[in-house]
Amino acid sequence: MAAGMGKRMAPLTEKIPKPLVKVFGKPMIETIIDGLVERGVKHIYVVVGYLKEQFDFLLQKYENLFLIENTEFRTINNISSIHAVAPIMGKEDCFICEADLYVADSSIFQAELKHSCYYGKMVKGHSDDWVFEQDENGRIIRVGKYGYDNFNMCGIAWFKAKDAKIIADAIVEAYKYPGTYENLFWDDIVNQQIKNVNLIVHEVFHNQITEIDSIAELEMVDPDYQKYN
Repeated sequence: MAAGMGKRMAPLTEKIPKPLVKVFGKPMIETIIDGLVERGVKHIYVVVGYLKEQFDFLLQKYENLFLIENTEFRTINNISSIHAVAPIMGKEDCFICEADLYVADSSIFQAELKHSCYYGKMVKGHSDDWVFEQDENGRIIRVGKYGYDNFNMCGIAWFKAKDAKIIADAIVEAYKYPGTYENLFWDDIVNQQIKNVNLIVHEVFHNQITEIDSIAELEMVDPDYQKYN
């Protein structure tokens, strides 16, 4: 998902989409794409919106990569990016990745995944971020903000085809009711469907993947950006 405007990373994102901001000389989105390619993912769909033309070079660089435009990125939350690819979801197992991630260890994509899952990092104590509550068997029973001693969302999910179809169909259904869905994250729909999908957490660690939302977070990873603060 690479359609957003990345306002929290201004002024860098005034002229470049956040997923194309370089970390240690490499655009963040390419650290994700390279991991998917190494895994052998057959088709990679990049949902674009803000400054969409800047992503065109990816078409020449990566075989079997496709750009899909999200025309609603300015007015509707990221549920709109999954809505844009809803027609192709449910045909195969799939990864869903945010594009503002720096993947330092591409081996995270090599795991043998048997159940639909969110990648998660364990955070001890209180978290204001998106968390996963689990039952005694490890099944996710809530996806939402705030938690204590929970795995936190880190921007990557993997869905079995049947579960991906459930989520895609639910998003298409939500779009039938204007005024109710526009501010939703796609993960809100997952939470609404949580009893209908068998979701677990696939644990990753802080040194393997970093979600970067702001320049302050960027400079913590790559000191070359300290000049912006």
